[in-house]
This record gives sequence, C-alpha cells and structure tokens, in this order.
Amino acid sequence: MQAEADLILERRRMRRRLALWRVLAIVAFLLVAALVVPWPSPVAQSYVARVPIDGIILEDPDRDEMIAKLAEDEAVKAVILRISSPGGTVVGSEALYEALRDLAEAKPVVAVMGEAAASGAYLAAIATDHIVARGNTMTGSIGVIAEIPNVEGLLEMAGIEVTRVRSSPLKAEPGFTSRPSPEGIAAEEAIIADAYLWFRGLVGERRGLDGAALDAVADGRVFTGRQALEVGLIDAIGGEDVARAWLTAERGIDADLGVVERDWREDEVPWPFSLFGKMGDFLGGSPVSTQPFPRLLAVIR
Repeated sequence: MQAEADLILERRRMRRRLALWRVLAIVAFLLVAALVVPWPSPVAQSYVARVPIDGIILEDPDRDEMIAKLAEDEAVKAVILRISSPGGTVVGSEALYEALRDLAEAKPVVAVMGEAAASGAYLAAIATDHIVARGNTMTGSIGVIAEIPNVEGLLEMAGIEVTRVRSSPLKAEPGFTSRPSPEGIAAEEAIIADAYLWFRGLVGERRGLDGAALDAVADGRVFTGRQALEVGLIDAIGGEDVARAWLTAERGIDADLGVVERDWREDEVPWPFSLFGKMGDFLGGSPVSTQPFPRLLAVIR
C-alpha cells in the first residue's frame, strides 16, 4: 500500500514539473518573439496624433524618426503639433523643420502654440499648414545669436595664464580665454548672417512675406499672439479646438476622431509588449541615446 501511495505522489510531482516546463517554454517563446518580431502599431483605428515640442530644441534622431513614422502610418489622419518652447540650436531646429515638412507633405499638420513658440520653435510652426496661438503667446524672435563668455579677467585674478598654440589665427576664434580679435568677430558675424538669411528666407517663403513686411517681423523682436496675427506670422487665435475646427473645415478630417498623444520620449506599446521592449533594452536591443550639450555658437533665439 505504501509503495502504491508513493507511486501516485511521484506521478503528481512529475505532472507539476511538466506543467511548469510547459509554462516556461511558452514564456520563453513569447520573449524571443517580442524581441525579434516587429509588433503592429498599438493604435489600429484612425486618429489624430498630438506631438509635443517643448523645452530647448536640439537635434534628436528619435524625435525625427517618430515623425517620419507618423507620415507612413495610415491610421494617423492628421497631426497637431503642440509647441511650448523658447527655441533651440540652429541644427536642431533645422532638422525638426525638415522632418515636419516631410510630414506635412503626407498629411495635414497644424501647430498650436502654448506659452511660447519663439525662434527655433517658430521655425517648427511654419513647417506646418496652419498656425494657431493664444492671444498672449510669445512668438517670433526671428534671428540668430552667438554668445561667447570671456573669462580672461577672471583667470588673471586667479593668476592663471593660458598658452594657445594653433595652426592659424582664426582657429578656435573667438575663444573664451582671451579677448576676440576683430578678424575672429568678423568670421563669427559671417556665420550668424548666413544662418539668419536662411531663417529669414524660410519665414518669407512659408508666410508669404517679403520687402518691408518681412523686415518688420524679422528684426528679432518678440510678438504676442494678437500682434503676430496682425503681421501675418500666425493664422488664428485660440487653442486645440480651433485647430480641430480648421482640420475639419479645410482638410475634411472627421471631428469625432480621437486624439492620441505621441511623444517620442515616452511612446510605448501597451503592456505586456512594453515589458518585452524594456527587456530588449536591458539585453542590448536598443542603445540608450544621449544628446550633446548645445553649442553656444549655434543658437536660434
């Protein structure tokens, strides 16, 4: 009797072990599939995407890649660009502008300005089809500035002497450890002038401004939303409701479509797929991206 009871217990243990191995095998299969098989978009039905542009605008390949994917996603019928930014670097603003222009070639894009959409952020706005701002939004600031700190006096007070050995007079000029030469200042002014003409030209092209009208808005000043409307820098006063109304009236976008936030810094598919994605990151599936510190000599504001 005891032997028979032991046999029954052993069979039960074996069944539990087999069941456990089956579960582990299924989990392992799902993990491998999640890492190597591209999963479909988490949002299958049609929607309007809302993309936030906030803080300092830098070059960001992840951001531009997500914008490119929105252009290809058939579920995305239109894009609302929510802007709240004082501007950014010349290269970062240029990259964002080009990504948004490609997006606008594929589907309707409208900009909604928040507290501020100045300089490089205004450049992002003019890449869209329609610009909406609050009456007191700070916008404009069309221009380029270079700021080079000079600590020569501070070094002298500290008794520190800096020796500079360079291949030519304009190498690393102007620097922050000595007073800039007239030639160095002239070279820097040429860079700023070239970037400014590029920025000014895009404003004139996208907003239909030239001559005195363009001169009046491209002198670096900041405008309120109401002032910007008067001088032709924006198209309407209001918020996202005004943008949605324009999309419906002018682009035929269904007013009942839902809005989905698409932030490249947080955009993830729902659980459990997001869990698999995090595991992929941990195992080296996607490297962590880092942003370089912005150069003071390349700031649009």
